Amino acid sequence: MKLSILIPVYNEFDHLEQVFDLLFKTDYGIEVEWIVVDDHSNDGSFDKLQSLQSKFKFNLFRQEVNLGKGAAIIRAIKEASGDFILIQDADFEYDPLDIKSLVTPIKEGRADVVYGSRFKKNAMQVHRTYHYFVNRFLTILSNLFSGIYLTDMETCYKVFRSDLLKSFNLTSQRFGIEVELTAYLAKTRARVFELPINYFPRTTLQGKKINWKDGFAALFHLVKFNFLSNENEIFKTSLPKKYKANAHELMLSKLSNENSEK
Repeated sequence: MKLSILIPVYNEFDHLEQVFDLLFKTDYGIEVEWIVVDDHSNDGSFDKLQSLQSKFKFNLFRQEVNLGKGAAIIRAIKEASGDFILIQDADFEYDPLDIKSLVTPIKEGRADVVYGSRFKKNAMQVHRTYHYFVNRFLTILSNLFSGIYLTDMETCYKVFRSDLLKSFNLTSQRFGIEVELTAYLAKTRARVFELPINYFPRTTLQGKKINWKDGFAALFHLVKFNFLSNENEIFKTSLPKKYKANAHELMLSKLSNENSEK
């Protein structure tokens, strides 16, 4: 079994080597393939990544123009060859020590997708107030629209079985990719786990890219991907039969989630 870790990069020059040092010295309990996509950085990040390749041994690709995190992830998914796929930011907000526990339920055949939640009760970090409330609000709406009950829809740490993720016809170029992934997942019969993770939020001054405009865009994406996209648009013809859900199953899933919240 092999895990593909996808790393979208945009203007992260100052700490790339330190981040990669941390990522590559961590034990994941599984063979790892590294896919790095530079989203046409303009601060020297791509040159830095090229210089780090011989030391860390990762696959490197570059977007011809800057398109956004979602577009970089979509490119990385196409290049991935692992059995499982995980998304990793090129900063210190997430703790790679959590990855091993996130992958375990999928390795053991108990789950098809695992979300790492920054908001489950035993995740003890302090959050930035604005981002906390925006994330919780968007997650609540996502739960209502999709029928999947999560505590953290916007988390970066998501692990998918590769055959499932590669069947999604993803189109979001920026941060709408998080909404799109969850909305499409809700239209399958995939088994979803959610586990607590550590989180160390950074500020805009420290390089955080997401802003209030992305929060408003997420509202549009929630409606679009949950209600305005049909199955022919959502899935490629390669969606494995084991993940296909009929209308009756989707209705039962929503009712089950509603009952669990009571």
